[in-house]
Amino acid sequence: MTEHTSSAYGLWFLVFANSAVFILFALSFTKPKTARDWRTFGAFSAFIIALFVEMYGIPVTIFLISGWLQSRYPGLDLLSHQAGHLWWIALGLKGDPHFGILHVLSSILIAFGFLLLSASWAVLHAAQKAGALAKTGPYSYIRHPQYVAFVVIMLGFLFQWPTILTVLMFPVLVVMYVRLAAIEEREIRTTYGDHYEDYASRTPAWIPNLTASATSRTGGT
Repeated sequence: MTEHTSSAYGLWFLVFANSAVFILFALSFTKPKTARDWRTFGAFSAFIIALFVEMYGIPVTIFLISGWLQSRYPGLDLLSHQAGHLWWIALGLKGDPHFGILHVLSSILIAFGFLLLSASWAVLHAAQKAGALAKTGPYSYIRHPQYVAFVVIMLGFLFQWPTILTVLMFPVLVVMYVRLAAIEEREIRTTYGDHYEDYASRTPAWIPNLTASATSRTGGT
């Protein structure tokens, strides 16, 4: 193993600072009110904290697979920050991973996720104030854009810095969001009835139909 001059871990200020930035940023767009809202936001926050604890605090994943890493990549400095970019290492890519395709893709997904979260909240907030059904903006493409935004953000982080815990958490959280969305839809149907049924018949739940016209999505003529 390559000798290292200092560890890239144990940087708890960075753990706290990065976790706080992303959590507060997401909080500003979601503004949870109900217990279900807080459950959704809390699960996302747990993912973020678990990620940054390993990224800057204690690299549990690196420790657990250190034997395999040393045998497979004998020149790798396990206590360097670069070693945590496991996709980059496993694919045998060279150079600084921060400028590589995986990191770029990760940044795009994270940025898109937060933009979608922001745009979705603006539409939902306006609809709630008006006592109407949210079906414009991102809601004209998919019925659950806020949950999709959380999934996209988490997926972006997994491309950048995979850990055993976050890889295990990801499918669990996706299933949780799908179930919460189903519960919400049952409640909305009791409030809006046929109006929601018409909207749902034209608008996919999770994957947008980009070939549909704007008129058909919004129900115009």
